[in-house]
Amino acid sequence: MGSLKSSTEGILQNVLVNYMVSQARTVESSVNRALEALLERNERLASEVFLTEPRINEMEILIDEHAIRMLRQPNLVDTEVRLIVATLKINNDLERMGDLAVNLSERAISLAGMGEVHSPVQLEPMTTAVRAMVSKCLGALIYQNVDLATQVLESDDVVDQYRDQLFEALLAGMTQDPALASPNLHFVLASRHLERIADHATNIAEDVLFWVRGLEVRHGRAKLLEQKPQDAAAAGGM
Repeated sequence: MGSLKSSTEGILQNVLVNYMVSQARTVESSVNRALEALLERNERLASEVFLTEPRINEMEILIDEHAIRMLRQPNLVDTEVRLIVATLKINNDLERMGDLAVNLSERAISLAGMGEVHSPVQLEPMTTAVRAMVSKCLGALIYQNVDLATQVLESDDVVDQYRDQLFEALLAGMTQDPALASPNLHFVLASRHLERIADHATNIAEDVLFWVRGLEVRHGRAKLLEQKPQDAAAAGGM
């Protein structure tokens, strides 16, 4: 009887992970299309993002339901609890990334209707940085890779710097030429969407570390974890 229970729980875990991997791949594809749509003001790519959103929403509900079903299993061990908790949080972040891809696509369509509009120079490197964060965080999720998750946490400041530079450039442009107010406002909103995607990527990386290693690294606790071994070594030296 015990082996049957263990087999059933193993199947439920595998199904849950597979659902998450499928959702992650769909969201990554949607985000990448949205990024290209924004850079190229490509309405066709933007429309493809809109078509993908219902699938992401349906998968979010399916994953939540399956995770709750797993919670009803008796005698869950720590690794199983961490998987379920991480899944519920990651699932929400993935769905929000899908929503933000839609928001970016809306900006792309609006900008496409404005004729010849010059993108701020910071936009392309910012989208490249965001794309890399998304790729690494979802790679960390799919392969349960701690190193990739750590790299994502180290990249968040880069996106914030690009956001600040882009905002300053857009504000200066609107001050010098009021005709730029409308397109620049869309670029400001796009930069905010990009920043939020990076934030969700960071959240996912943190939850992967919690799931795989049981590490709680939110709110600066990663630095505390790094300091503890150093403090212990210093105490030993005394």
